[in-house]
Amino acid sequence: MSDTLVPAGGQTGNPKHGRSRRGAKGAKAPKAASLWSDAWYDLRRRPLFIGASVLIALLVVMAVLPSLFTSVNPFDAKNCNLGDARLGMSEAHWFGTDNLGCDIYARTIYGARNSIVVGLATTVVTAIVGGLLGLFAGFRGGLLDTLLSRLTEIFFAIPSILGALLILAVFRTGNVWTVMLALAVLTWPMTYRIMRAAVITAKSQDYVLAARALGASAPRIMFRHILPNAIASVIVVATINLGYFIAAEAGLSFLGVGLRSPDISWGLMISDARERFLEAPWALLFPALFLSLTVLAFIMLGDAVRDALDPKLR
Repeated sequence: MSDTLVPAGGQTGNPKHGRSRRGAKGAKAPKAASLWSDAWYDLRRRPLFIGASVLIALLVVMAVLPSLFTSVNPFDAKNCNLGDARLGMSEAHWFGTDNLGCDIYARTIYGARNSIVVGLATTVVTAIVGGLLGLFAGFRGGLLDTLLSRLTEIFFAIPSILGALLILAVFRTGNVWTVMLALAVLTWPMTYRIMRAAVITAKSQDYVLAARALGASAPRIMFRHILPNAIASVIVVATINLGYFIAAEAGLSFLGVGLRSPDISWGLMISDARERFLEAPWALLFPALFLSLTVLAFIMLGDAVRDALDPKLR
């Protein structure tokens, strides 16, 4: 039998493996691996995630602090001159001017705020409402699950854009919050179904059965054990949906039932420019370009997060 002494904790202290956990003074214990730490480690090494994050960060700064990017305030009527209508790109007007002689660059910068606010607000509302309902329905089952499942089937039968058109046409108050509510009312069932399926899978796992055996209450099991393990799929879908909501707001504004003047959004700018597209194509192309890049950035971010959180794709 070997006379080698094994220190407490079962580690040999071999220099190839570093110091033992209870060895040298002040040595830090290694952090336990988890889904989130592994996902963050993976995301930091993905060029797709880094590129999308940089672009999204730039767009958020643009939405919060537009004055950093332009000194022209498009809400001030003094900055619009009909005599300068449909001018091309120049040193004074980088993106040209629109039908009213307003600077398109300044309007594009300021238009980011409403578009991104609608996308973020709708994403948060659908994630909270659909996530909580899916958590309770998946955990409880029974009559509650049956009723909510039938209700979501009704919503799935309604095309979201068509339903939002009807809601906004009835209320006739096109602003950020009514557009957000119209989209959220019709799109929360997707988050509900994803969370419900994840909860049903998670509640049969050994760690949940062990928590039940130890006498943990139902709220503790739901929010302490099941929710952290089921929320990953909701985060992925919410990230991808954010881009969809931004595009949906632009579509509703383009159709005349979303945001309305004097508000500024990329959809409104595209709608205003479509009639004179052949005379001044830049008035449509630049807001459309910013809209496309924003939607693409959030879709790329969602794809990267999905790949990082799904162990099968690693």
